[in-house]
Amino acid sequence: MSYREEMIFTKVNGKKAVKSVGKVDIHTSNYDELGDNHIGTSIDTPLRKDAFDLSDEQKMEIIEGKFRDIMETMGLDLNDDSLQGTPHRVAKMFVQEIFYGLNPENKPKISVFENKFQYGEMLVEKNINMNSTCEHHFLPIVGKAHVAYISSGEVIGLSKINRIVDYFARRPQVQERLTVQIANELKDILKTDDVAVVIDAKHLCVSSRGIQDESSSTVTAEYSGKFKEKAVRDEFLKYLKF
Repeated sequence: MSYREEMIFTKVNGKKAVKSVGKVDIHTSNYDELGDNHIGTSIDTPLRKDAFDLSDEQKMEIIEGKFRDIMETMGLDLNDDSLQGTPHRVAKMFVQEIFYGLNPENKPKISVFENKFQYGEMLVEKNINMNSTCEHHFLPIVGKAHVAYISSGEVIGLSKINRIVDYFARRPQVQERLTVQIANELKDILKTDDVAVVIDAKHLCVSSRGIQDESSSTVTAEYSGKFKEKAVRDEFLKYLKF
């Protein structure tokens, strides 16, 4: 394995700075490249087996302390009235808000109903607000999700589609993975392969850092079952005006 020499600065308990010289794997130089290219690793969100051994309260306490260290390392004065509560607010936000979708206990309870109307055409719900977080830089991904399915005999409440989108979005994500996860969940719930998902989103890791392009957006799609057929797919996209 190849290494390079590098100065390392650390902090112990947020108080005393320690300077040392260490060896760093040169493969870490690929981190920026992987992040800028939005490389994903799997359909499933990468989680350790012990991901839920700690309670939310325990996680928040740990994150609060760690984030306090980060702020102090950057030179911020946490005695300031505006900043002193920030570590707690960030910890609560991470665990209970923007990353609540990591915990399967928070998965929305979805009830299915018989398609008594015998509605046989596609159902499209478009312009679903979608707020997620890029797993490479922990910056927001903001956009719209568009979802369609053709019933095989069962339907779900419209608001449940929004909840499914939000649940999978509320975790560190790659947009391609998010698109597939939403589609797979709907196929499982509705017992049909006839599902389509399109996401159009802006990545702040593109607009606020790196290339700093504020005008571009990213579109991802997942088509299954009848939506693989050009005519059906074109009908869906016509509704979206893509």
